[in-house]
Amino acid sequence: MGRIIAVANQKGGVGKTTTTINLSACLAEAGKKVLTIDTDPQGNTTSGLGLEKDEAENTIYELMLDECTIKQCIAQTELENLDLIPSNVNLAGAEIELLGIPDKEYILKNAVDYVRDDYDFIVIDCPPSLNMLTVNAMTTADTVLVPIQCEYYALEGLSQLIHTINLVQERLNSRLQMEGVVFTMYDARTNLSLQVVENVKNNLNTTIYKTIIPRSVRLAEAPSHGLPINKYDSRSTGAESYRMLAKEVMNRKDI
Repeated sequence: MGRIIAVANQKGGVGKTTTTINLSACLAEAGKKVLTIDTDPQGNTTSGLGLEKDEAENTIYELMLDECTIKQCIAQTELENLDLIPSNVNLAGAEIELLGIPDKEYILKNAVDYVRDDYDFIVIDCPPSLNMLTVNAMTTADTVLVPIQCEYYALEGLSQLIHTINLVQERLNSRLQMEGVVFTMYDARTNLSLQVVENVKNNLNTTIYKTIIPRSVRLAEAPSHGLPINKYDSRSTGAESYRMLAKEVMNRKDI
């Protein structure tokens, strides 16, 4: 049975989509069968994995509104072992359209249950807000991975996210656990990055991945080419970091 990881943080610009794309690609590169699900209306994970988001016939939006089956909206990427459920701007209206639908928190989970056994890992990119799409991702997931940017306001909003995770665990998905925290955009030249890492370690009672993702021009360039970092620049520090993160995720025995 596949392990389902939601990549979430309601703060934007923390490397959530970058982490989703590159963790998925590095798990696939390691021979794991991976399904990536884009639940962000911006569709950046979709385009970052080389699919034209506006040309996708069936997306997560059609799936949520029960206009197609999950198998009809799974698209193959150009990467071996990596499939994708795409997203685009249509998804922005889904919240309103789902009003009044019973058990709307479980729509994604009920769909994913059909294909869960086909994959080793299912990685869900959440939107940068704590809305119904994020709740759907969390009711589907086994664990939540939280990317934290190494900047001054890193801890701000984190307690809110952890509160949401606890609420979902309490009321909707009792098996949900914290996968852990991964630091992104680390700049070794600044004291601030080091302070943020120490601050989070001292204040958070959760797993913190040893791998720290550096700030990198190559990582920033890769999505505009529709490629994950391990395909765009296989020998870059960004690619090596995400390979190390994928290895850590695969080696977690306590989940």
